[in-house]
Amino acid sequence: MAPPPPKHPLEHAWTFWFDNPSAKQKQAAWGSSMRPIYTFSTVEDFWSVYNNIHHPSKLVVGADFHCFKNKIEPKWEDPVCANGGKWTVTIPRGKCDTPWLYTLLAMIGEQFDNGDEICGAVVNVRARQEKIALWTKNAANEAAQLSIGKQWKEFLDYNDSIGFIFHEEAKRLDRGAKNRYTV
Repeated sequence: MAPPPPKHPLEHAWTFWFDNPSAKQKQAAWGSSMRPIYTFSTVEDFWSVYNNIHHPSKLVVGADFHCFKNKIEPKWEDPVCANGGKWTVTIPRGKCDTPWLYTLLAMIGEQFDNGDEICGAVVNVRARQEKIALWTKNAANEAAQLSIGKQWKEFLDYNDSIGFIFHEEAKRLDRGAKNRYTV
């Protein structure tokens, strides 16, 4: 029997995380229902997982699905994310599968000029819309953040404006946090 063909390694290992809305309790700490699903480090392993999981359009309302570099937890409190922020796109409910896939492929395929700034991405499934957020490490690095935002819009062929919010401001001001950068 011939040996299996070699796999194609990615520059970084990545972990899928799922936050199950039915496991969330009002008094529970944020993120307590979030679980790592699978860590992959090759192109083939990515596709074997991606092709066997529900895509955003099939997830229940309230679900959050994350893909972050391995060893980075999708939480503001993670030391790698603590000084970062996020770009966010808003998409009508049920129309998020392709933009989510393109976001994943751009991240794991190292397509961003400032890819070292990328922590990961999350898709939030809500009743009226879905949001994809691209999390980064150093919010104060304006040039890198603007480059990432512009490239992401190009990868998604997204024509509306997108904004970048600092995690520190989002923690402090919740929904009152304003976009620091817009592209």
